[in-house]
Amino acid sequence: MLTVHHLNNSRSQRVLWLLEELGLPYEIKYYQRDPKTMLAPPELRAVHPLGKSPVLTDGDITVAETGAIVEYLVDKAGGRLRPQAETPERLRWTFWLHYAEGSLMSPLLMKLVFSIMPARSPMLLRGLVRNIAARAQTGFVDPQLKNHFDFLEGELGKSEWFAGDEFSAADVMMSFPLETGSLRAGAFEGRPRLKAFVERIHARPAYKTALKKGGPYAYAR
Repeated sequence: MLTVHHLNNSRSQRVLWLLEELGLPYEIKYYQRDPKTMLAPPELRAVHPLGKSPVLTDGDITVAETGAIVEYLVDKAGGRLRPQAETPERLRWTFWLHYAEGSLMSPLLMKLVFSIMPARSPMLLRGLVRNIAARAQTGFVDPQLKNHFDFLEGELGKSEWFAGDEFSAADVMMSFPLETGSLRAGAFEGRPRLKAFVERIHARPAYKTALKKGGPYAYAR
């Protein structure tokens, strides 16, 4: 039986959604973030040494990293939600599958880190840290994010979904960075296609079912 080791408000919500889209049976083991640090609980280290979520177990098999889990599940479902090999759509599918975490999430994570740094710094250094964090964001992180979001807005002008005219697992991968980007980095400002994309995925029945099973999810707005 497939088991998703699911951390609240995390990338693992995408895995639940993909499983619902694929119609594969699965179980959920729930984990809660530490309310102060927002880190995953140590119990996850018993599943995988990195102690991160998502992690998928399938009998004796353990798969970590969202992209790897997506590929594993798509294979298990006989290639559903993946374009045919040796087509332009398949090449785009592979690109977006890796781009979501490889390129887009890095500046979003930096945005989060610099946003919380001042509040978590010693009181005597807080003003200095706030100034450094603000300069890092305006001078580097924000321009990087603008470049990414503008690129994505243009790409969605080519087709309704990221890999082409059909919904695919690449759209599942792209959901989390765009959801977080809308809350943390103004991804939708002046970009109606990005906003419409997220509205489309939120309206899908499988997304709604996964949301009910996964529990509260701050990014489904």
